[in-house]
Amino acid sequence: METIQTEQTPSIPAQPQKEHQWLQKLVGEWTYETEAMMGPDQPPIKSTGTETVRSLGGLWILAEGQGEMPGCGLATTLMTLGYDPQKQRYVGTWIGSMMTYLWQYDGELDAGETVLTLNSDGPAMTGEEKLGKYKDVIEFKSDNHRILTSHMLKDDGQWQHFMTAHYWRK
Repeated sequence: METIQTEQTPSIPAQPQKEHQWLQKLVGEWTYETEAMMGPDQPPIKSTGTETVRSLGGLWILAEGQGEMPGCGLATTLMTLGYDPQKQRYVGTWIGSMMTYLWQYDGELDAGETVLTLNSDGPAMTGEEKLGKYKDVIEFKSDNHRILTSHMLKDDGQWQHFMTAHYWRK
């Protein structure tokens, strides 16, 4: 009798791959400045904070941020990021002390390996009780400077940029 294996069994312990090593670039102590657009007729809101990013076994990163959140006051946030070799996708989550929603990321690195795009579904900013499509884009400008931009998909199918955060390594 022949047995067909439909899924690969993950090796234990998992060994970091080049995708996991890319995430290690995020590890360290950072300060950030954000500028967020809260509405079409409102001026951008600026805020600042700090972030500590640590590695978990070389496979995951945990990024804990503390600072001002536009429109929410002081907040603590936690981002997890890893790479799933079976899916061949970056995966992760984001939570914040100002909301109960667990954001789940699914993303990919560009061919130049400088831009990580993370897609997610989350509460629509329209105030309606529905989910919208979002993407967060992490781009390294240097080893000590990275930019996070956040975008939401509008009803017309166009991405609207609403937040930019510059991170500088301490």
